[in-house]
Amino acid sequence: MPERMSDDQLSAAIREQATSLDFDLVRIAPAVSPTGFHPLLKWLDNGYAADMDWMDRRREAYRHPDGVMPGTHSVIVVALNYSNESPDPTAEFRISRYAWGTSDYHTIIRKRLKSLCRFLREQRPEAHSRAVVDTAPLLERDFARIAGIGWFGKNTMLISREIGSWFFLGAVLTELTLDYDTSFEEDYCGTCTACLDACPTDAFPEPGVLDANRCISYLTIERTDKPISATLRSGMQDWIFGCDICQEVCPWNRFAPPDSLPEFHPRPDLRTTRLLDLLTLGEAEFEDLFAGTPLFRTGREAIVRNAAIVAGNQQASECRAALQRLTEDASPLIREAASQALQQM
Repeated sequence: MPERMSDDQLSAAIREQATSLDFDLVRIAPAVSPTGFHPLLKWLDNGYAADMDWMDRRREAYRHPDGVMPGTHSVIVVALNYSNESPDPTAEFRISRYAWGTSDYHTIIRKRLKSLCRFLREQRPEAHSRAVVDTAPLLERDFARIAGIGWFGKNTMLISREIGSWFFLGAVLTELTLDYDTSFEEDYCGTCTACLDACPTDAFPEPGVLDANRCISYLTIERTDKPISATLRSGMQDWIFGCDICQEVCPWNRFAPPDSLPEFHPRPDLRTTRLLDLLTLGEAEFEDLFAGTPLFRTGREAIVRNAAIVAGNQQASECRAALQRLTEDASPLIREAASQALQQM
């Protein structure tokens, strides 16, 4: 049998294995109560989570990784770049670049993290591990900072000096005690306020604090069953899913890698999809166009509502007939958005 690795050797092997799985960065942090826990509680109490009630219901679980997997000693944090090219300036609507591709990032990252968990089981069969991608009550950003990946920007994004902020985070929780990286204590934003100044809906009540109630990403992705107020619709500009504005203006993103996995590259069919096409999507057509992508989880109702808002913002007269038909849609959400868009015109 091969000789059992020491903890230091295993830590080095984990980093090597994660790199072979296409992750751009891999760091290891101790399982501690993150410094962001109490700010999270304050953020929730201030109502900045909007209608994301699930966060408040799980607030105590965020206190320590044990809330996700009891007995966690270490958190392996990985970063995966999704930046590849600039937005198409001729597009009639915009989608956040992390959703341009053919697959949902949860699926892509989880598959790779499970492979990393299998590697850990092979080396330490007695130790439990769990892959986490964005859905468990874990403050991934905090552990990425503790692990040395980067700092929190004024737009609340985690920023790396190596790869900017166009990246996903994932984590593996493990019972193993490993060799930890040095936490990132510096703040390299300095006096720059480009992200705060660029936000069209004033979603930052103060640097480093995001009010989801006013965030375009929240409004277009998470607010799936309620109308969007008139005071925010114009600020949505041409976004139908997510928003990249505060990252696009960040100077640190000049260090973003020039390419990403093929699954994140823009889909050719999205390049030719027009705003009018979105307004005429039925459920079957919506599934054909977006199945397997992040937009599919948001659903036809919210995406068509968002497209109607964009049509109104753009005064898109070619969409008038489609909007008129949508005033009789089965969805009250879509009917209201279409009526409002027609009123704008």
